[in-house]
Amino acid sequence: MSTRDPVPVGTMPDGSPILEARLEGDGLGVAILSLGAVLRRLDFRGHPMVLGRDDPHDYVEKTPQFGATVGRFANRIAGGRFTLDGVACDLPRNEAGRTHLHGGAAGFSRRNWTFAEVGARSLTLTYRAGDGEEGYPGALDVTCTYAITGSGTLRAILTARTDKPTLVNLTNHSYFNLKLPPTGFPAPSIDDHVIAIPADAYLPVDEAQIPTGTIAPVAGTPFDLRQPTRIGARAFDHAFVLGRETVAEPRPVARVTAAGSDVALTVLATAPAVQFYDGTQLPKAGLGYAARTAFCLEPEAYPDAPNHPDFPSAVLRPGETYRQIIEYRFTRETPR
Repeated sequence: MSTRDPVPVGTMPDGSPILEARLEGDGLGVAILSLGAVLRRLDFRGHPMVLGRDDPHDYVEKTPQFGATVGRFANRIAGGRFTLDGVACDLPRNEAGRTHLHGGAAGFSRRNWTFAEVGARSLTLTYRAGDGEEGYPGALDVTCTYAITGSGTLRAILTARTDKPTLVNLTNHSYFNLKLPPTGFPAPSIDDHVIAIPADAYLPVDEAQIPTGTIAPVAGTPFDLRQPTRIGARAFDHAFVLGRETVAEPRPVARVTAAGSDVALTVLATAPAVQFYDGTQLPKAGLGYAARTAFCLEPEAYPDAPNHPDFPSAVLRPGETYRQIIEYRFTRETPR
């Protein structure tokens, strides 16, 4: 076994091993689990940047998608229902019995992926979802590649191919805090973090966090984050609109700093939207994290896209390749 070979760190409920592989370089330390293709550790210059668990078994049931590769459809689908090519599809309603969230209770984040390649600076995992898995049509072959591509830069490349028309909307669901202590715990509040999202519009939601169908301008609202804005005590769990199309190369979708921290995070992605979530529900996991002690930036398709004909399509057809790139860039700057 080489020093780069994945090593067993736990066991899935079915007895299969949970493996972990690590990448190091350009100021980053990265640990990836086969379970959920989870980004378990992301350190910059020796300091943790994401919430992570020492016990890998916490990722099987307990964590709210910490670092996971989420699919087959990230975010929510109203009522767990959609129609594709005239065929009605029913999905598990795994959020309060009302909505389908993040691909279901047994979505990609709860599956054991396979390490296909592991190198010094990049690795690739694969997963094959069966036809009908969690209610989705079509067998889907998915890959997730993590690569250190430059100073303080980690890139995730997500691809998928299908044998039947289906929905695909993949993202990474890491929880960030730029002021975590060396142990990563306890996590301080993110209220003093400052965020900028270059989006002119956002998607208003109803009481179930489902988009109403309106694409609303951010101007004059609390969702205008085009200039650096202190997160403060405002609530965010909304999709910000970056465009109508998936682009070929990542574009900036968010930049975050924090009072007293010398680290800045820039997120770039190819997706048409980014979900900004403030971690309000973290205490529900029962893992000791207080509310609003980490935030998520989830580049993705528009939530509930199949139920809104005016939203960009999230349908993948045979012969097509789904491709999503997410890049996390950490840089040093003078603390505020």
